[in-house]
Amino acid sequence: MNEKNFEYLKDQIKFTGFGEGMENALKEKIEKGETEFTLNHNVKYGNDTVSAILNFKKSDQSEMYFFNSFKITLEKEQSKEALSQTFYINKDNNITAKEAYNLMEGRSVNKDLKNKDGELYNAWIKMNFKEEADDKGNFKLNHYHQNYGYDLEASLGKHPIKELENEKYKGDLLNSLKKGNVQSVTFVIDGIDKKQYVEANPHFKTVNVYDAGLQRINNRESKDQKKSESEKESNSKGEKQKNDIDSEPSQAGEKTKTKRKKQSNSI
Repeated sequence: MNEKNFEYLKDQIKFTGFGEGMENALKEKIEKGETEFTLNHNVKYGNDTVSAILNFKKSDQSEMYFFNSFKITLEKEQSKEALSQTFYINKDNNITAKEAYNLMEGRSVNKDLKNKDGELYNAWIKMNFKEEADDKGNFKLNHYHQNYGYDLEASLGKHPIKELENEKYKGDLLNSLKKGNVQSVTFVIDGIDKKQYVEANPHFKTVNVYDAGLQRINNRESKDQKKSESEKESNSKGEKQKNDIDSEPSQAGEKTKTKRKKQSNSI
């Protein structure tokens, strides 16, 4: 067995998001010397069951094996039909297991990719369920390139999200959303902290907002939350200005009083 090849594949499996529990199975498969083999991996995300089949193939020119692709099957508790998609492994444009799950849930993932000429570019990826799957059963992936104009941070900034006030928390939030996760955040509404969830929506250049029970909050409701916070701040400023104005006549009156007193004494 080629030890370097084994170590490389072991790391590749790990960094693609399938963990470190398949080392023994991988070694056994390589030692058998078969032309092709598969490894199985299962995980649960909440009530969702995700099964993966990892596909490996031996080179025609050497004893080296390659991790070519993995097929994800998503079974949701409330659905009788399972959804499957194959994701291909290559040098630069890999999707991780968790990102694959998020894509199959209909969310968007941000990746640094390379085109056919080897040029690096950034894009948001989203599975297109509106079109039928191809002859291999795979759905098309829509790409929203960096020139599309989606600014995740600016979209988040339209909402009263507490985590945006801290650079570390903001960075963690942005990274999580770029992986396609639905992320818990704290909305500050009328001075009260309220737990809600957000996810990136590059197609409409916004973020989707959900309540604590993961029920979608419509756009109008979300705007009203921001408006409420803005009005409160505006009222606070208005009250301060009013207090400043109210105090001025009194001070002016005192000055006038003093001036008249001086005039009276001079007469």
